[in-house]
Amino acid sequence: AHIGNARPPVAFDVLFRLLRAKYGADHVVYASNITDVDDKIIAAAAETGRPVGEITALYERIYKEDLAALGVIEPNLRPHATEHIGGMIDIIQTLVDKGHAYPGKDGVLFSVPSMADYGKLSGRNRDDMIAGARVEVDAGKKDPADFALWKAAKPGEPKEARWDSPWGEGRPGWHIECSAMARAVLGETIDI
Repeated sequence: AHIGNARPPVAFDVLFRLLRAKYGADHVVYASNITDVDDKIIAAAAETGRPVGEITALYERIYKEDLAALGVIEPNLRPHATEHIGGMIDIIQTLVDKGHAYPGKDGVLFSVPSMADYGKLSGRNRDDMIAGARVEVDAGKKDPADFALWKAAKPGEPKEARWDSPWGEGRPGWHIECSAMARAVLGETIDI
């Protein structure tokens, strides 16, 4: 695995250990998800001719082995994105219904300007964000900062990497995964 992939688990491992020591192992639930479908995985499957599930299983195994070699404790819960597609679709539909997301030709996009306090949690000021730095600038966007919540399936993409939705066949954008998985395995409110 790339060394940059180890930074968050190592940092959260320290916090996990601290909270367990202070409150007891039974009072701390640590969840960390596995993204098992995305553009890079689909591209790797196409390039190698191997199924998406085989690609993700290989890299999940390598990732876990690398973290174990660093002494990182396995989280209590390790949900996979593909197990929570229905929850992602429900959240996206709620965002569309509330005017915070909109269907486009390539899927569904989150409307950043629709939320006055966007960036509050991360402490990032929207005016300081540079269009294209973290997100693709696309003519189909209403605002350059808008980002994909649902990506329409492209011709030739494997069947195992697409799901039916109100917006057609496709897959989630990675921005929505954690929200759906956290809600499913931890509930509506989480501490960290």
